[in-house]
Amino acid sequence: MGLALSLPASAKAGELIIAAAADLKFAMAEVVENFRVQHPANKIEVIYGSSGKFLTQIVNGAPFDLYFSADITYPQQLASQGLTAGAVQPYAVGRIVLWRLKPELAKVTLQKLPQAAISKFAIANPLHAPYGKRAQEALQYAGVWEAMQPKLVLGENIAHTAQFVDSGAAEAGIVALSLVKSPALQGKGAWTLIPAEWHAPLEQGFVITQRAANNPLAKQFADYITREPARVVMRRYGFALPGEEWK
Repeated sequence: MGLALSLPASAKAGELIIAAAADLKFAMAEVVENFRVQHPANKIEVIYGSSGKFLTQIVNGAPFDLYFSADITYPQQLASQGLTAGAVQPYAVGRIVLWRLKPELAKVTLQKLPQAAISKFAIANPLHAPYGKRAQEALQYAGVWEAMQPKLVLGENIAHTAQFVDSGAAEAGIVALSLVKSPALQGKGAWTLIPAEWHAPLEQGFVITQRAANNPLAKQFADYITREPARVVMRRYGFALPGEEWK
């Protein structure tokens, strides 16, 4: 069943289990660390992974109190099934980048990928990872989707996809801007922002699950993520925020 389904069946007040899209791996870690300063006695656990897989797990009873998805339509599906304890809220718009580590690939564009010296090209699995779906759309817009099929390696989520490139298992890939701006990957290789017009928006949303309807800590964290201290962190990782234009 995986890690998420092996967690405790219930969380008491003062405990919080968060399912978060993999593009949030570094940004959310900072936000949670800052939140803990105000809530030192409480237990907060974050599980990172594919938004689509989390949706399936929550529908099947996985014990998450908050669900941060890279695609706002997934928590909206939960809400339509009566599995939430409040309205779905947008929290960010993500961006994708073409990332390559080898210096000789630094100037390769999406359109030139089929001719480049690339044997493996990483994207997240479009079937369940929103960033993978947007990568597919961008490759289709550039007219190279079919040509790149034999070279594709699919990550389980966008963090796994970035690991393919970082480890050398793939020479290049399409990953989240938030990851290449993280301390772990910043300054590695070359990345190019893919125009937002080349794919559908990565509008990201979160919701408190039905399980956390009576968990005050879930409501406190949901409020905190919309306030300026958390928004400062999100901006630094390249996210556009509700009410703001991307810069």
